Amino acid sequence: MNKESISSKPYAWVPSLYLAEALPYVAVMVIATTMYKRLGLSNTDLALYTSWLYLPWVIKPLWSPFIAAVKTERWWVLLMQLLIGAGFAGIAFTLPTAFWLQGSLAFFWILAFASATHDIAADGLYILGLSTHDQSLYVGIRSTFYRIGNIVGQGLLVMLAGWLEKSQTISLAWSISFFVLAGAFIALWMWHNVALPKPKSSTTREEGVSSNLLNDFWLALKTFFTKPHIFTALLFMLLFRFPEGQLVKIANPFLLDTVEAGGLALSTEAVGFVYGTIGIIGLTIGGLLGGWCVSRHGLKRWLWPMVLSISLPDLVYVYLASAGQASFLIVNICVFIEQFGYGFGFTAYMLYLVYFSQGERSTAVFSICTAMQALGMMLPGMIAGWMADTLGYLNFFWWVVGCCLVTFVVSALIKIDPSYGKKQ
Repeated sequence: MNKESISSKPYAWVPSLYLAEALPYVAVMVIATTMYKRLGLSNTDLALYTSWLYLPWVIKPLWSPFIAAVKTERWWVLLMQLLIGAGFAGIAFTLPTAFWLQGSLAFFWILAFASATHDIAADGLYILGLSTHDQSLYVGIRSTFYRIGNIVGQGLLVMLAGWLEKSQTISLAWSISFFVLAGAFIALWMWHNVALPKPKSSTTREEGVSSNLLNDFWLALKTFFTKPHIFTALLFMLLFRFPEGQLVKIANPFLLDTVEAGGLALSTEAVGFVYGTIGIIGLTIGGLLGGWCVSRHGLKRWLWPMVLSISLPDLVYVYLASAGQASFLIVNICVFIEQFGYGFGFTAYMLYLVYFSQGERSTAVFSICTAMQALGMMLPGMIAGWMADTLGYLNFFWWVVGCCLVTFVVSALIKIDPSYGKKQ
């Protein structure tokens, strides 16, 4: 089969493209937290440092309009995949050194910016490289392989590091794991050099178009900030996930920490299994059920059940922290409940962003909405480690549950058309 015939087959590149989109994001947002905990970093430091890594997704709308103005989406995808592979290798090289923290954080920053840029280019290539029919046909495959990327990164890679920890130093175990990721990404880059399509509409723009793009960006900002109910919408975007933004930074460290420190003393392998398999299954089922419910009765009807769903399951961490050394089965059940609730409840948040983005310049407005979403996770995550170290795990989880009141308040403020989301 020649190169051109391969790239004409969506099944040859859509699954691998979205697997490649998921892996660096998971590495930056989840794996980094687990790795730094195993390397001895305090909760205060690891939460602060890794929360800053959200910044590229916060400011992504600033450069996303200019991607296609410089080169094609295909060119950007390939360049970013090569850079991501180099970033993984850089982390692997620096972990066994004396400057492991500064070096690995520098490469995580490279990964974060490359991953955010890859997201823009990959989604653009998906639209340009497929017909409208194929876009609908492959949306499920796209989502499935993104989930598989989560399982590979959050589950299998962490489990590999845990298995290696039994025979190697912790730094070397994680170094080898990141070398594996680097090799996988170089293989994906080589494959996509052959498999990615070259859409005719994916061409660089004429010189002088940058000023027009800049003007479009400012118009998008103006459209966003002059929308009806913008103040309450901003509060919802920034604060709906205020509890989750803190919990997500401390959940893995809590499972890994010693009993004396208030943790559950699980092995790295066990944490990889809990979040990479059981947690992902719960998240996926919750998300699918949430989408089905909204399609039947609309977002307004299901808003409050979803608000309760994303909030109340946080209590499972209060139970785990107060119960001491719970059995591994109980830990899995609790994580499944929390992730299922999160998957179901998060549906309301994402659909509201889509709802708010409707109208003029909807794509650009939605991009700004997702930036607000990232900021809403970054800011609370920065204080989460300090809160956990100051209060202790049990009191910290009670604090997170108390913060759910913020979610309730901002959810009560928003306005939603009762018909939105219903199947017509």
